[in-house]
Amino acid sequence: MAGKYVASPVAIEQGQYVAYAALTTMAIVPIYFGSRASLKKWKNIKDKSATKAGDKSESIEQDDVKSESLSIDDAITFPIFGSLGLVSLHLAYKHWDKTYINYASTAYFVLVGILALAQVGVNTISPIIKMLGLHIEPYHITLSRKARDVYSAKFSVLHLSMMIVSIMLSGYYAATKDWIASNIFAVAIALNGIQLLSLDSFKTGMTLIVGFCLYEVGWAKYGADILVSVAKNVDAPLKVVFPWLIFGLPAGQTFRFAKFGLGDIVVPGLFAALCLRFDQHVAGSKNPALGSSTRFAKPYFIACLVAYLLGLGCSFYLERTTQISLPSILYVGPACILSVFMTGSVRGQMENVFSYVSEEGLEARAKRLARIKLHSKRRVEPVRAPKVRLPAAIKEETFVPRGQTNDED
Repeated sequence: MAGKYVASPVAIEQGQYVAYAALTTMAIVPIYFGSRASLKKWKNIKDKSATKAGDKSESIEQDDVKSESLSIDDAITFPIFGSLGLVSLHLAYKHWDKTYINYASTAYFVLVGILALAQVGVNTISPIIKMLGLHIEPYHITLSRKARDVYSAKFSVLHLSMMIVSIMLSGYYAATKDWIASNIFAVAIALNGIQLLSLDSFKTGMTLIVGFCLYEVGWAKYGADILVSVAKNVDAPLKVVFPWLIFGLPAGQTFRFAKFGLGDIVVPGLFAALCLRFDQHVAGSKNPALGSSTRFAKPYFIACLVAYLLGLGCSFYLERTTQISLPSILYVGPACILSVFMTGSVRGQMENVFSYVSEEGLEARAKRLARIKLHSKRRVEPVRAPKVRLPAAIKEETFVPRGQTNDED
């Protein structure tokens, strides 16, 4: 059996730089491309005919992507549901066999990873196919009941091909738990999370970041044992990892990994995607014919990315110098919020920043108001007593109240 390898200080320092660079790359890639993928075609409300004509020319990949809008109520309840989920996992690992729990979690995240990786593959290859001038005929599936569409989907040969590749990779990950395959699934899940979830306003984004910071600080201070227990037992692609020393490590030695949680990627990523949509909103207000073009000024998005990188660098630097590991969201979260305040103040758009509501947010609020109005219109009708028909003989009788006598007697 090989003895424990002790690396030289120079090798350790170089390994740390390589690990930090790899983690930074795996964090910024899903944020950048997930934010770009979350953009929808700019619609000019005044020109409805152009909007309808443009909808028909949308590609199959863009039509399939529908985002779920998060409101400020969702942001407020996030730490509560996150805490309940963490405690539930801790109790499950404490009282049940963790082998079966990991089987279930692996199956669930493999399924999520298959769908996420297939979508990432489609989004990556589709622009290349367009550049080559090729066209892939889509297939349509519609399930209807009583002349009403219940479910409809569009897919192509490209979707099926990416699905097969994802299934093969997921089988390899489930069998080996290879850290590279785990990183591929983790990055794909983070990218899809940023693409498919959207914050409806900057107030919601700031509330989500502050709530996530309080969640991390609270559990790190008052529930560290539960956090460590769940982190050690959960075997799922919920983090990106990279070896502290990957070059020069002798054969047979076990890797020690630097880790970075998906929460520190997805939450700031949602905020960065909101900044990019706000940039599109400002550009579209000046140029109604913007359409699907992404060639517009992106001051808020760029400022948010730079702030994220600076916060991440500060987190890594303090971790390396003080040997104290704190959640990275405590650095990158406030940095992203501060970038919006600074950019809005310099450009004189603070009022526009706080009054901005995304298109998905407006649609969600309209649906919510419609439900409230429909509920208020439903009035409870008074219950009327049923009419009882008495026989003719009873109708002719004269009823005398108790205690009184009939005058004829």
